[in-house]
Amino acid sequence: MKIIWRKIAEADRERIFDYIAQNNPSAALELDADFDAKIELAAQRPKLYRPGRVHGTREIVVRPNYVIVYRLKDESGTLVVLRVLHAAQQWPPAKS
Repeated sequence: MKIIWRKIAEADRERIFDYIAQNNPSAALELDADFDAKIELAAQRPKLYRPGRVHGTREIVVRPNYVIVYRLKDESGTLVVLRVLHAAQQWPPAKS
């Protein structure tokens, strides 16, 4: 299955990596590898992880503090990574 990272998800991931790397570069590398491993597993078994809080999405808990939100595009066989969030962040975003 093809994997596409939306730009905002890539930015989320980079921001998390940079924040952790300030104090513990090896922990940042390990977490980033965990993100890759979980997404690769989701690509192999797309419905392995829990249904998301937003209709049509699924969510992967990575360690206890991070959540990867993704959507499956059945017609194209593509997994789209929408966001990478800290568990304390509001998801879905509050409506204005």
